[in-house]
Amino acid sequence: MASPRIELHRGDLPAGLDFGESVAVDTETLGLKPHRDRLCLVQLSGGDNTAHLVQFTGVDYAAPRLRALLTDASVLKIFHFARFDVAVLKSYLGVRTAPLYCTKIASKLARTYTDRHGLKDLASELAGVELSKQQQSSDWGAAELTQQQLHYAASDVLYLHAIKARLDVMLARENRLGLAQACFEFLPTRTDLDLLGFEDVDVLEH
Repeated sequence: MASPRIELHRGDLPAGLDFGESVAVDTETLGLKPHRDRLCLVQLSGGDNTAHLVQFTGVDYAAPRLRALLTDASVLKIFHFARFDVAVLKSYLGVRTAPLYCTKIASKLARTYTDRHGLKDLASELAGVELSKQQQSSDWGAAELTQQQLHYAASDVLYLHAIKARLDVMLARENRLGLAQACFEFLPTRTDLDLLGFEDVDVLEH
């Protein structure tokens, strides 16, 4: 496979960019608490071996074109562990991202033969790609990101379309596509609960 193309943008997507019917999305933040750790980067790919990275300085999160894409009802947004990313995007961009698909949820429903549902595991088994997680804990708030950071960030979205395609076949085979879709539709509500401080509470529990 040819080397991926990585485009870095500041503050928003460029005008006229079309991802088609579905776009893979991921975020990089300064940590795992949306109220504390700011959004630094949003990565997107149309599944065409190109990644578009939108970098934020922490001052301006207007990003009208990115917001429009995330809320476009005609474009499916594909995440891995959407629960975190959707919460961060709502906290900083003020958007309710939909419609969406989460490869981690799909994996848990389809790949019941394993407890390994991380992106690295899915990429290896379903896309034949070995991902490096070396830059996972690096400083995403730096003014200038390194080439290693850019390639790591891009790798989180470049293969989600291929992973989704394989998971959809498995879900259909096990008659769980409808169940997965119901989970995806509930996710924005789950992230609303997280942002309100109910992240450790199972509201359906007795």
